[in-house]
Amino acid sequence: MSERGEGGLLRADVAGDALFRPVRAGNAFEETVSRLLQAIRLGIVPPGDALPAERELATRFSVSRDTVRDAIRSLSDAGFLVSRRGRYGGTFVVDTPPPRVAGSGIDSLAASAPATAEEIEDVLALRDILEVGAARSAAARSLTAGDRELLWTRLRETAAATVTDYRRLDSRLHLTIGELVGAPSLVPLLAENRMRVNGLLDDIPLLQPNIEHSNQQHERIVIAVLTGDAERAASAMQEHLEGSAALLRGFLT
Repeated sequence: MSERGEGGLLRADVAGDALFRPVRAGNAFEETVSRLLQAIRLGIVPPGDALPAERELATRFSVSRDTVRDAIRSLSDAGFLVSRRGRYGGTFVVDTPPPRVAGSGIDSLAASAPATAEEIEDVLALRDILEVGAARSAAARSLTAGDRELLWTRLRETAAATVTDYRRLDSRLHLTIGELVGAPSLVPLLAENRMRVNGLLDDIPLLQPNIEHSNQQHERIVIAVLTGDAERAASAMQEHLEGSAALLRGFLT
């Protein structure tokens, strides 16, 4: 599920903490399904990777193993997960998760009511604060060789992504920039906000010209971070966010 950084730390654990945390007791099954589905959608557990063991998930979500087992079974039935037996067995994310279909099937458990104009502005304002600040701070840090390789890898993955995979890999790139800041408490905030942003983006078409433009902007952001130009990184990220914000306001408000 994760990549090891220096000192044996698991990089994905930082972003995963935003999702693999205790759920509210009143709707334990629904929230467990939602958290697992969001981890898949955000790419925190990418296609082909295994979920943590049932016992670990039950502990982290503060639910029973039966609840975890039922949630995994539901997601398996819906085509998101597959179980494998044997020495290297476990529960794995399928190579091509089903597309999101709002208001139907398993996605309805993670869905919320349509956002109001005020809620959209709240999500976008917080995104500006978190992501522009993250880009600036990441660029100001002295990055390790591993950090640099990871960022380039995420950039290449996003640039080569199919339409089906684009938002997941786009999310991983943005979360990686947040991870490079070196402030563990920042990443759960970024992941939570990103889930809200993706919920909005899922309600508008994914346009090929926008993908091409986003990839160009991603490259400018990453180069600014890697060259240590904090203000250029912040400016490039601000421009990038303004593009998706314009689309969201145009389609949804």
